[in-house]
Amino acid sequence: MADWGPVFVAVVLFVLFTPGLLFQLPGRSRLIEFGNFQTSGASILVHSILYFAAVSILLLGIQVHMRVMADWAPVIIGVVLFVLLSPGLLFQLPGHSRPVEFGSMKTNGKAVVVHTLIFFAVFTILILALHIHIYTG
Repeated sequence: MADWGPVFVAVVLFVLFTPGLLFQLPGRSRLIEFGNFQTSGASILVHSILYFAAVSILLLGIQVHMRVMADWAPVIIGVVLFVLLSPGLLFQLPGHSRPVEFGSMKTNGKAVVVHTLIFFAVFTILILALHIHIYTG
């Protein structure tokens, strides 16, 4: 039976920690800015660390619907996908003025939805379909 707990947690945290959607830390002109739909390399780094901490606590510490052994695969895969799929870093789909923009360091609501769906699909395939696990003793 498939364990959807890690998928749900990872996808929700992806949305909550997407730089510029709810907040951006550090912001462009202040330490923290809310709902500015902007991003930067520094804010993606900070948000990735926050994502890593939250997903580690929820999946490994609290063990939201996890097996008995500590499985680091959802954490590691989630963090890597978070960085790669952060809207505006590598690409933004859809862009502001084009269907796809590369390295724009900006985002929008539609892009967050599309990137979240991509995150969900890839994460689900890797964790549930391919059964990738990284156990620690």
